[in-house]
Amino acid sequence: MIGLVQRVSQARVVVDGASVGEIGAGLLALVCAERGDSEAGADKLLAKILKLRIFSDEAGKLNRSVQDIGGGLLVVSQFTLAADTSGGNRPSFTNAATPEEGRRLYEYFVAQARAAHPVVATGEFAAHMQVHLVNDGPVTIPLRVA
Repeated sequence: MIGLVQRVSQARVVVDGASVGEIGAGLLALVCAERGDSEAGADKLLAKILKLRIFSDEAGKLNRSVQDIGGGLLVVSQFTLAADTSGGNRPSFTNAATPEEGRRLYEYFVAQARAAHPVVATGEFAAHMQVHLVNDGPVTIPLRVA
């Protein structure tokens, strides 16, 4: 699975003019299932996201995780992370999981996140979403797990 994590001071997802998920300080996690991905990959990605030390400690060093600070986690599905642009200017998304498999793994990821972390909000799978965020730092980290 692929993830793109952004440290935020706030973030929210809007669908059809209504806010469907919102957090204060924490992480916005854009996630993408690729063909061949499994629950084990989703578990690895979630563990990495929850333990990633990208929040400052008292000394100003990036030494705390979202769990350490009690921050929120906003999970948004984004199949475009699987884009392949090697063949030209129009991206190919053939590496992305099928919509059915992508939904299954996204819902699994969210369920596991809610079991492991107290503050989890989401976007809406396969919806046209507007993602509003204030990237703190900015800090943006790409993640890929097998």
